[in-house]
Amino acid sequence: MTTEVDVVENEVCEACGCSAEMGFIIKEGDDVAEVTILAQGKDVLLTQLEPYLKLAERVNPNYEHQVDDLAEDANQLTARIKFECSAEKLIFELQSRSLNR
Repeated sequence: MTTEVDVVENEVCEACGCSAEMGFIIKEGDDVAEVTILAQGKDVLLTQLEPYLKLAERVNPNYEHQVDDLAEDANQLTARIKFECSAEKLIFELQSRSLNR
């Protein structure tokens, strides 16, 4: 008798419900959050990035960040914020939702 089993990676189990409701799966090595800000001008973009960097520092003072080069008349900023572990990234992403309002 042979039994076939379909293996689906990163599928959330519905038994506990928490992960499914949050919509997140913590993956090992997934420790970089990406923040995109839309505004007019380099100075405004960098000013709007500051609250995200302060939040990242509260989550883990050892965070690292990288921002793409910006022209003075840029209207979009993309920053990558690297944490020491996936859980810190998840905490940052959940808490940063209040900054988007």
